[in-house]
Amino acid sequence: MNTRDDLRNIAIIAHVDHGKTTLVDKLLHQSGTFRDNEQVHERAMDSNDLERERGITILAKNTAINYNSKRINIMDTPGHADFGGEVERIMKMVDGVLLVVDAYEGCMPQTRFVLKKALEQKLTPIVVVNKIDRDFARPEEVVDEVIDLFIDLGAEEEQLEFPVVYASALKGTASMDPDPNKQDEDMTALLDTIIETIPAPVDNSADPLQFQITMLDYNDYLGRIGIGRVFRGTIKVGQAVSLMKLDGSVKKFRVTKLFGFLGLKRIEIEEAKAGDLIAVSGMEEINVGETVCPEGQEEALPVLRIDEPTLKMTFLVNNSPFAGREGKWVTSRKIEERLMAELETDVSLRVENTDSPDVWTVSGRGELHLSILIENLRREGFELQVSKPEVIIREIDGVKCEPVERVQIDIPEEYTGAIMESLGDRKGEMLNMINNGSGQVRLEFMVPARGLIGYTTEFLTQTRGYGILNHTFDSYKPMVAGNVGGRRQGVLVSMENGKASQYGIMGVEDRGTIFVEPGTEVYMGMIVGEHTRENDITVNIVKVKQMTNMRSANKDQTVTMKKPRVMTLEEALEYLNDDEYCEVTPESIRLRKKILDKNERERVEKKKKLAQG
Repeated sequence: MNTRDDLRNIAIIAHVDHGKTTLVDKLLHQSGTFRDNEQVHERAMDSNDLERERGITILAKNTAINYNSKRINIMDTPGHADFGGEVERIMKMVDGVLLVVDAYEGCMPQTRFVLKKALEQKLTPIVVVNKIDRDFARPEEVVDEVIDLFIDLGAEEEQLEFPVVYASALKGTASMDPDPNKQDEDMTALLDTIIETIPAPVDNSADPLQFQITMLDYNDYLGRIGIGRVFRGTIKVGQAVSLMKLDGSVKKFRVTKLFGFLGLKRIEIEEAKAGDLIAVSGMEEINVGETVCPEGQEEALPVLRIDEPTLKMTFLVNNSPFAGREGKWVTSRKIEERLMAELETDVSLRVENTDSPDVWTVSGRGELHLSILIENLRREGFELQVSKPEVIIREIDGVKCEPVERVQIDIPEEYTGAIMESLGDRKGEMLNMINNGSGQVRLEFMVPARGLIGYTTEFLTQTRGYGILNHTFDSYKPMVAGNVGGRRQGVLVSMENGKASQYGIMGVEDRGTIFVEPGTEVYMGMIVGEHTRENDITVNIVKVKQMTNMRSANKDQTVTMKKPRVMTLEEALEYLNDDEYCEVTPESIRLRKKILDKNERERVEKKKKLAQG
């Protein structure tokens, strides 16, 4: 069997923040892929603003480097399970994976998630123990943890015989020795290991073409662009081909442009053959999982499975009293167009119309997946409102099932009791507890996904910010009875329109935590703080002090106000209750009641109680 020894296809997989993107950066720089005078950002692969700010990879990306007259195609994958749909499809495009693990943190929930996907595809692994120069690095123990994880996930004999490379991606050094003082000066050890270990693609370019789309891109000039791997045969510009659609139909088209990858650029090419990772344009209605074949020799590859959404939210047109003040795009037509455009490239997203033309149900893979979409919309100038995230319940074999998450928590020992109790309340089931004597404890739980909505804030309060919480979707399991999770505290709701005043805020400070600063414009029904008790109360936060010409005996003392609690978009979404919306504009994130009028709210509440009673 012929192979293409000049080519290797690999994916880099890891838990969030273990250094994948930095590692790719250094490989790009050291392989001489960039010109000496080329301006390149840090973490060059994280190309959009959100990825740079948060330091996470959201979209899978491909790049390629030349090393010793060989081409290495590298796919940088997201570490978050919310983008698991991306990870799974990329595994189909490559022949091996670099599993990057932090030399201090070791195996984390998403390490497990991404490795499971790689082993299912029978890919050849190389383990990279990164951040070897960190304080408290424990490389040998981490390698043991990785071996345990491989065995736990049912790895085959040959997959267990993986090479281990020890590296510091930040410094751009690597070596086969776990001693941090014996690092080589560059990444040669890793590059050589890739060439020696990862199998070369099979060369069957004489056979009829099979090219499968694994990712989509969109470009205003070229329209939809399909990115994927040539599994068999050769593809050329100008060639007439058939597109095997997911529904079994066949579309004819002509290849208008082909692109290969080198560094961070797409390069136009004339032809590609078996083993190449390329992008193709010229097909308007191309979708992930479809196969391109020669005309008359149609033979589809197995369809790729795309993870179904587990969480849904209602998106609506902004109808608050402040609607249209800050955004550029506020109409239902514009919002719908934008959501439909998102479907062009994000295959894990679903958008459904509802009875109202101003309301859509948007489903995704998790809170992060949906909050990134909302954040992108507000940055582009959209105004909208969203409801509390809800998990998607499925019926499996006649049983109602809900998504369950695998949760891993690292906390100082003294908070163990409080965390076990709070997750127990949320129907969490403890799997494991590891206390390695350093004062830190690692807990593992299975928790229904609805129990985790809104949990992060409570968790950080309970651990005074010292805890680390990671969770990843595990499976659908029969639904747990009763209410799980949810917010315990009531809220302070503004009863007036106007500007919040210092006097008004001081008057209600002892009732709870305030969310707004003096001078912030508020409207009736807007949530301005959290109540210390479980019920909601309305407050007058715009009240100003009556001026009289009488001097009081204890003159106004200088009073210091507490700092207001300002929420990020994710915190606001997690905070929501069923009867509330989050209003999102390019400049503000406001929480509000669905029904703004207090009397109307009370009437609805009474009706509800009567109906239940």
